[in-house]
Amino acid sequence: MDGLAVPAHGFKLLAGTGNRPLAEEIARQLGIELTKLTCTRFADGEIFVRIDENVRGNDVFIVQPTNAPAENIMELLLLIDAARRASSARITVVMPYYGYSRQDRKDQPRVAIGAKLMANMIMSAGADRVLGIDFHQHQLQGFFDIPVDHLYAMPVLSGYFKRKQLKEVVIVAPDVGAAKMARGFAKRLDASLAIIDKRRPRANVSEVVNVVGEVEGRDCVLADDMIDTAGTVCEAARALKQLGAKDVYVCATHGLLSGPAVQRMVEAPIREVVITDTILTPPEKRFDRLTVLSVGELLSKAIRYTHAEQSVSSLFD
Repeated sequence: MDGLAVPAHGFKLLAGTGNRPLAEEIARQLGIELTKLTCTRFADGEIFVRIDENVRGNDVFIVQPTNAPAENIMELLLLIDAARRASSARITVVMPYYGYSRQDRKDQPRVAIGAKLMANMIMSAGADRVLGIDFHQHQLQGFFDIPVDHLYAMPVLSGYFKRKQLKEVVIVAPDVGAAKMARGFAKRLDASLAIIDKRRPRANVSEVVNVVGEVEGRDCVLADDMIDTAGTVCEAARALKQLGAKDVYVCATHGLLSGPAVQRMVEAPIREVVITDTILTPPEKRFDRLTVLSVGELLSKAIRYTHAEQSVSSLFD
């Protein structure tokens, strides 16, 4: 024996360019600096990634959502590969938003299952575990053959609405798929629940058929996992106002805000739209009634617990 002690595994926090402000907030909450790395493009647009610090034997956490553009995915895969080839002890992908998660089954002939392909690529690149927030479907965890910690942004969102001290609140699920999330939300706020019966004749187009529950004269909070083109929530808000709802609020974990989303929400009878920063919201997608809450504290706690081999589920007890 040479008398040298075996060092405890340190941990490093890496960030792609997909959501740098969130990664910086996580680092601030953890009281550490982001690991230095180089991420540039060659003249033809090809991505080049290099980790500029020693990560050998470290517990490495890579923060990168996989929303559009697709370069975010390629950047994540290259970061995983670079960390693996640099002899990291363990690589955890912190994926605030799971891109391609809506492509989770073959519901038409000759289509890809994009969510499974994403999981395969992340595992093949060398990830040892995944940390995500509000997957579009819970069963997506089963697409991975590595441990997955599935976090919920509900404590962040419900805490915000608790502080508003609204009276006679109804949590409204904009469709049957969001009913489970809305039920948990209603329980936390000690509110009642309503569900909208919605038909979707084609992708990104929806129409309200019926509202199940009492909404007249009450403040309504439409709760969903994501807002994409905002067609669903805007149609739902109009239907609720027609039924006599007082004020209509909209909240969602992931604010994709694609295409006409911002214009639709500005024109809809919505008092406030509340999202989190799992996806970077650029200035051109922000408007007066939009509130963006941070999941940085939630993710920093999950990272700390994961590194210390403690239960992440205790965050939601």
